Amino acid sequence: MHGHHHSKFHPRLWTDSINTLMDSTRRTKHDTEIKKILYATDLSEGARHALGYAASIANRFGAGVTILHVIEDTSPYQDSLVMNILGEDRWQQLRAENEEKVIAMIKDRVRNFCDKVSKEMPACPFITDDIVVKIGHPVEEIMKAADAIDADLVVLGARGQGVIADALIGSVSRRVLRRSKRPVLIVPHS
Repeated sequence: MHGHHHSKFHPRLWTDSINTLMDSTRRTKHDTEIKKILYATDLSEGARHALGYAASIANRFGAGVTILHVIEDTSPYQDSLVMNILGEDRWQQLRAENEEKVIAMIKDRVRNFCDKVSKEMPACPFITDDIVVKIGHPVEEIMKAADAIDADLVVLGARGQGVIADALIGSVSRRVLRRSKRPVLIVPHS
């Protein structure tokens, strides 16, 4: 196993094929090691499918996964309008509640996923890792989060189906792909 003491998850889950891959890349300067995965979800059905990919790659490599959801920021004009109606304290409180709701929803979804795959994947890689909710522009926040954790891989689910999906993959996923210096895996909606 060449002293992979840093894989904090379960080395026994490594497969021969991955060990072979690791051995073949060992000679190069850049080891194909995936220790940190950023999985960005918009909570759509397509993103749920991408969760499976993030999990199995994490399991294979003994990697940690950070889950990111970005709540798209409203315009400053809308913000000040709502703030004037509600008052700043109530507005901040609502934002915080919304964030908590989203985190609870993601935790719930991850728990369900882990229950479902527990037979094939006894050590579900999401349990101990971070769930991050940001308010802002999705592309910016994905790039920032990938840098913050120094991600070895970014996993995104392509949204929706058909022509509209192609237009949408144009938005967030394509811009992340264009700007990222890190490997990006885009998982189409199954």
